[in-house]
Amino acid sequence: MSGQWAIVAVLAGGRGSRLGGGKAVAALAGRALISYPLSAARDAGLETVVIAKPSSRLPSLAGRVRYEPELPEHPLCGVVRALEYARDRGATAVVLLACDMPFVTAELLRWLAGHDGAATVELHGRAQPALSRVPARELPELRGALSERRSFSAAIAALAPRVLDETELSAFGAPEELCFNVNRTEDLERAELLLAGRAREPQGELVGRSGRQTRAGGDPA
Repeated sequence: MSGQWAIVAVLAGGRGSRLGGGKAVAALAGRALISYPLSAARDAGLETVVIAKPSSRLPSLAGRVRYEPELPEHPLCGVVRALEYARDRGATAVVLLACDMPFVTAELLRWLAGHDGAATVELHGRAQPALSRVPARELPELRGALSERRSFSAAIAALAPRVLDETELSAFGAPEELCFNVNRTEDLERAELLLAGRAREPQGELVGRSGRQTRAGGDPA
């Protein structure tokens, strides 16, 4: 494999208690919520693995799931498991993606995968660690962060990542939608409305929203 081979890790180990549990299988427009980020990774042409706990409720994903320990309940638990999987596969990096982010585009995932080094996304000054690129060599650092119970955001920030703010994100789609995640029932309802609105848009606007307007070489415009 080439030196920039990155695997997308869809993180699905959270309890999703604010959504009534089983976040990955929550229905969004007739599909499991997790199917949206999985489709984006597939469209980007990237190998994908789902990281979940043994007790996590998932749709049928034969051969695509790797399990993190049931305890501790901490987002870095899934990150460490994803990096272990990448190391075993010989990949150089992991692109982290939460299972509840239905509007991430293939173009953004492809850019993150091809970036050299750590990278993450920021929206209106707020870190979005569940949309990041982490080099596999950072596995010891993330294990340490987990043992110290550092926050997800702090652990990613400690890697001194390249940060994409909303201005740069606009090359790949609407920033608020790219970073949209489903935590509550009202978020699911809003996502349904956004999808319905997209279905009514003219094809030209859909192409523009997908974020294909990037500079040569994959850099955001």
